[in-house]
Amino acid sequence: MTTQNLLVELFVEELPPKVLKKLGDAFATQLADQLRALGLINGDSVTTAYASPRRLAAHVSHVWLKAADKAVQQKLMPVSVGLDASGNATPALLKKLQALGADTSNPAATVSALKRALDGKAEALFYDSLVTGATLDTGLQKALEEAIRLLPIPKVMGYQLERDCALPGWTSVNFVRPAHGLVALHGSTVVPVKVLGLTAGNSTQGHRFEAAVSPVVIEAADSYSATMARDGAVIASFAERKAEIARQLAAAAAKLGNGVHPIEDDALLDEVTALVERPNVLVCQFEPEFLDVPQECLILTMKANQKYFPLLDAAGKLTHQFLVVSNISPADASAVVGGNERVVRPRLADAKFFFDQDRKKTLASRVDGLAKVVYHNKLGTQGERAQRVAFIAAAIVRQIREAIVPYTALAKDEMDVLSSKVQQAALLAKTDLLTDMVGEFPELQGIMGGYYARHDGLRDGVAIAIEDHYKPRFAGDTLPRNHTGSVVALADKLETLVGMFGIGNLPTGDKDPFALRRHALGVIRILMESDFSLNLDTLLANATKAFAELIELWPEKEQADFAANQAKLVDFIYDRMAGSLREQGYSAQEVDAVLALRPQRLGDVPHRMAAVRAFAALPEAPALAAANKRISNILKKAPEVDAHVSEILLQEPAEKALYAAMQAVAPKAQAQLAAGDYTASLQTLAVLREPVDAFFDGVMVNAEQLDLRLNRQGLLKSLHDAMNRVADLSRLAA
Repeated sequence: MTTQNLLVELFVEELPPKVLKKLGDAFATQLADQLRALGLINGDSVTTAYASPRRLAAHVSHVWLKAADKAVQQKLMPVSVGLDASGNATPALLKKLQALGADTSNPAATVSALKRALDGKAEALFYDSLVTGATLDTGLQKALEEAIRLLPIPKVMGYQLERDCALPGWTSVNFVRPAHGLVALHGSTVVPVKVLGLTAGNSTQGHRFEAAVSPVVIEAADSYSATMARDGAVIASFAERKAEIARQLAAAAAKLGNGVHPIEDDALLDEVTALVERPNVLVCQFEPEFLDVPQECLILTMKANQKYFPLLDAAGKLTHQFLVVSNISPADASAVVGGNERVVRPRLADAKFFFDQDRKKTLASRVDGLAKVVYHNKLGTQGERAQRVAFIAAAIVRQIREAIVPYTALAKDEMDVLSSKVQQAALLAKTDLLTDMVGEFPELQGIMGGYYARHDGLRDGVAIAIEDHYKPRFAGDTLPRNHTGSVVALADKLETLVGMFGIGNLPTGDKDPFALRRHALGVIRILMESDFSLNLDTLLANATKAFAELIELWPEKEQADFAANQAKLVDFIYDRMAGSLREQGYSAQEVDAVLALRPQRLGDVPHRMAAVRAFAALPEAPALAAANKRISNILKKAPEVDAHVSEILLQEPAEKALYAAMQAVAPKAQAQLAAGDYTASLQTLAVLREPVDAFFDGVMVNAEQLDLRLNRQGLLKSLHDAMNRVADLSRLAA
C-alpha cells in the first residue's frame, strides 16, 4: 500500500491579523500530530502550513489510506479473580472479554488463549488482540475536529448555519470566524469529512477581486499552492507572502535612491502579511512640513494606525515618503496612492496639533497636575510616585558619592551637578503623561518628555535622562545614555518593584501586568553594565524608605506584609539574574556557584562568572569542588566553629602541610580578590588541591579529643572561607 499527500483547507471570513501566523502553524501542527497518533502518516512525513487572511490550510505528505493493524496486549485481571478453583473462566472474566469483543462461545478455548504473567507479586491474565488500523476517512475526521478544538483562538465567535428544515431552530457553531468552505484531498480524491457544518470538497474561493475563476478547483493536494496563485491570485503560504512583501518593499525603496530604506519592524511585516493575499507595494508621500513634528510621532501613527512602512534616509531620518502594501494590483494605481495619501494626512495633522499644543505649557507647569492622576489605589498618585522616585534617586547619588575614593574636590563638583540634574529629571520624568501626544500615543512616554524638555530650555543631560528613564524597555534595548538617566531609570524601576511587591502584586505564571520581570531585568542590566559600584541591599533598603510615610497610614498587618514581601523581591531579582546568565550561555552550575553568595555589587558578577568558568576548566577543579562540598557538609554539623587555627594543636603532617600551604597562598589570593582579579584569585587557590586531598586521606577531622577536633574544623573553616569568596565552589561538584 502506498501513501499519498493530504491537503486540508478551511475557508473563512477575515481572520485576526495579529494571530494569523500562530493559528496557521497550530492548525497544521495539530492536524499532523493527530494523524501521526493514529498511525496514518509515516516517519518521512513533512507538514507545510498555509495561512492567508481568509484561509487556514495544511499539506501533509506520506499519508496512508489506512493505518496498519496493531497488536495489543491488555491486562484483564488477576488469575485469582478471572479463574475459579477448576481453572474455568469466572463470570467476571467472560464479561470483560465480551466487552473487548472476544469470542466467548467456547470459554475453555478462550481461556487457553490467554497469557499469564507476573504483575507485581500476583499473577495476572493478559489478552492479545489485533486492533484494526484507522481509515483515513474516520481518522481525518477525528484529527480535524481535534485540531480545531486545540487552536489557540484568542476569542471564539458564535454564528448560525443555514437553517435545517428538519430542526425547530437554527444550528450554531463556534469558531474564530465564520467558516464557509472545506477542502480535503488525499492525492486527488476528496476525503468525505465534515466540520463546522461544512462538507469537504475540492473547491475554494480565491482573491475577493482578482481571482481568475470562482470557485477555484484544486485538482490534487500537491497542486494547491500553484493553483491558488494561478487561478485564485492568492499566495497561500504566510512565509512566501512575507518574503514577497519584504522583497517589494526593498525594491520600491531602492528605486528612490539616496540610501532610502523602509523602517525595520518584523511585527508590522507579520501583521501586513496577515492582511493581504497578493501584495502590491506602492510609494506614497505627505507634505514635507509635517517633518517638523518629532519623527517618532509620525512613524508611530503611520505604523500603528495605517500599517504603512515609513521610509528613512541614509542617516536614519524620516522622509516625507512611505510605502503602502495594497491587496489589489490595478493597472492604474493612482487612485490607491491618492486614497492612502488622503487618509494619512489627517493623522499627521493631529500629531502636529498635539505637538504644537503641548509645547504651550512647560513640563514644570505640569508637575502639580500629577497629583490628580492615580497611579495605584494603594500607592497613591503619580505625583506621590514622582516624589518617591526623586527620594530614591537622591539616595543612589549618595551611594555613588560614598563609593568615590579618594573624594576629591573635582569629584565633589561633579557629584553636585549630577545630584541637581537627577532631582530635576526625576520630578519631571512623568509629566509628559499629561500631554495630548502621550495621551494619544502612550508608547511615546519618555520620548516626548525629552522633546518637550529641550523645548523648555532644560539642560541636554536632563532631557536625555527624561527620555531614557524607561530604558531598557525590552530585551536587547539600549541602556540610558548618561549617568543622570541611569540613576533616574534605576530609581524608577526600584520604586515600581518595591511598591508592587510590597502590596502583593507579584508576577504569577505568565501573568505580569506591571511588567515586574522587565523592571527587574532593567535594574540588573543597569547595575551590571554601568560603572556604578552600588550595594543591592542598600539600594533596596533606601527604596523601601521612600514608602515610609505612605505605609505608616496602613493597618499593622499590611505594614508587616509590605516588609515581608521585600525578601521575596530580593529572591525575585536573583532568580531573574540567574535566568539572564543562563541565556548568555553559562551553565546552571556556574550560575548557581556565583549567585549562591548573593553578590551585592552586580557589576562584579560578569567577572565572577568568567573566573568560575576559567577555574572549572582547570584539572584541579573537580577535586577541589568535591572537597568544598565535603567541607560544607562537615561545617553544617558544626555551625559554631570559627576560622581559628592553633599551630600548636596541628599534629598530623597532612594538616601541617595544608596550614602551611594556606599561609603561603591565601594572602596572595585575597590581594588578587581585593584588586578585582577574580580569575587569578581562584587559579592561585587551585594549588591547594594536593594538600587538601592529602588532608582528607590522612587526617581524622572529628577526633575524639575536643581541642583537636575544633582546631581541625577551624582549619577547614579557614580553607572554606578562603576558597569561596568568589563563588561557592561546592556547587561545581558533580
